[in-house]
Amino acid sequence: MLKVGFVGLGIMGRPMALNLLKAGIDTTVYDINAKAVEVLVEAGAKAASSPKELAAGSDVVITIVPNAAIVKSLLEAEEGILAGVKPGTIIVDMSSVSPVASKEFAVAAAKRECPFLDSPVSGGEPGAINATLAYMIGGDEAVVEKMKDVFLAMGKSITVVGGNGSGSVAKLANQVIVNLNIAAVSEALVLAAKAGADPEKVYQAIRGGLAGSAVLDAKAPMMVARNFKPGGTLAINLKDITNVMDTAQSLDVPLILTSQLKQIMHSLKADGHIMDDHGGIVQFYEKIAGVEVKAGTPKQ
Repeated sequence: MLKVGFVGLGIMGRPMALNLLKAGIDTTVYDINAKAVEVLVEAGAKAASSPKELAAGSDVVITIVPNAAIVKSLLEAEEGILAGVKPGTIIVDMSSVSPVASKEFAVAAAKRECPFLDSPVSGGEPGAINATLAYMIGGDEAVVEKMKDVFLAMGKSITVVGGNGSGSVAKLANQVIVNLNIAAVSEALVLAAKAGADPEKVYQAIRGGLAGSAVLDAKAPMMVARNFKPGGTLAINLKDITNVMDTAQSLDVPLILTSQLKQIMHSLKADGHIMDDHGGIVQFYEKIAGVEVKAGTPKQ
């Protein structure tokens, strides 16, 4: 069985690494957060003192961290992953980064004779906990097949989109759809509340029709319960939407709605909501409409 090194034990990474252990996979972990490492060690993981040490004992190295700059540092630092890998080690970046960055990482890995996969995930914290994540992969299908058991220990849906960078492109598309859908749900429920209807009952009325979606079912209940505890923070999603707009600009692709959404997210950041769940987008609409989306018929 392949030995896995796992770097990044945050909201997503911690449950993903725990699921590797549950599947009986030999797992070594690294994170700058010592308490996060302790949790995994108590569950049966080994701890590495550096990314270099982790890579030296692994057949597969997985990274899932907040941004491309951190991935680059993890790979290329003096005590980084590429300093420790042996030829043939599979490097998989599950972070949400731009396709340009993913291609650069693949080139760096190739210099050490290591195959590279960009494999961002969808499913959020619930998917990470329940091992139901969907993978969008850029890279060699034969490499994906070699570590299929590792993927299936953490998720269900595996799609190789194309060559390196393609997985990151798919993730950008995913984030456009998810976040604009949340904005649409926000607008609809704010309208309902302002009109005097119970937003929770409006949600129940529409969820079985064409307006129904996984996003609606995940976020509308959070909105009406005033629960903005993050599964995916606005900070992470603003980073993703910024990557979307940078990529679109480089390709001369106009994204009208997404550009407006980016400004909405910046407004929420200015209002102190940046660490809320991205379902907190509703708070932007609530503020400008002067109404709150919550269960019960609004008082007139």
